[in-house]
Amino acid sequence: MEVIFMEFEKTKLIELKEKFDSIINTEEKGNIEFWYARDLQIRLGYKRWENFIEVIKKAIQSCENAEIPKENHFREITKMISLAKGAKREVEDYMLTRYACYLIAQNGDSKKEEIAFAQTYFAVQTRKQEIIEDRIKLMNRLEAREKLKESEKQLSKNIYERGVDDLGFARIRSKGDSALFGGLNTMQMKAKYGVKENRPLADFLPTLTIAAKNLATEMTNYNVTEKDMYGEKSITDEHIDNNLSVRKMLNKRGIKPENLKPAEDLKKLERRVKSENKKIANSNKLPNK
Repeated sequence: MEVIFMEFEKTKLIELKEKFDSIINTEEKGNIEFWYARDLQIRLGYKRWENFIEVIKKAIQSCENAEIPKENHFREITKMISLAKGAKREVEDYMLTRYACYLIAQNGDSKKEEIAFAQTYFAVQTRKQEIIEDRIKLMNRLEAREKLKESEKQLSKNIYERGVDDLGFARIRSKGDSALFGGLNTMQMKAKYGVKENRPLADFLPTLTIAAKNLATEMTNYNVTEKDMYGEKSITDEHIDNNLSVRKMLNKRGIKPENLKPAEDLKKLERRVKSENKKIANSNKLPNK
């Protein structure tokens, strides 16, 4: 099965955590943690300062867009670095709070595994291993849900152009769910999980199931376009077949999607994430110059 969301191996997570822990600085009087941008640049996998400074600029813009004073979190400084043969040179740098580092990670190259880790590392107030692990699992689930939303949106658009309306799309999706969940359609799975009728089932599914639904939907999207399918019946049959294929693959690994426990409501998780981000922004401001 294609890996459609990132999972860190435990050893890799520990290694990355130690690298980020090693560049923490503390302002003694206020006991305030901060990071230097040039140290962070290396940990985030950027070789050239010229590229990294563009990410910093985007992060500063994000800070200003949130109506948070940038000087509380970004402070431009200069420092001396050693060159060959004992020479020294003055270079540009920044002092950064945890929130500034978080914004930089949010605006960085998401393909870099260091960036993905940093988005979690700087989003939590504590550096405890288990807290970081839990946060990564949460972010993986949110990311998987967003991917499913996009693939379903694309499928809806594709089949609308091929003679299927919104009600037809709902029927296709429900029959796909029935194939994936061993005969239980969308409404039956909602009843099993105690989900209200007006809420999406996917908001209560565990990450693995969301990923499975997304894979089946992407397969349907691909074949609908490649085979130029038309009409509800042919597209329904295609979506059922793809969900059955994904189910078969999971069953080989001893996994039955309908038997997995429901997960916490994603809406609640999103609200919690936003609340935590506000706390980061309002704490650990840089000390006065």
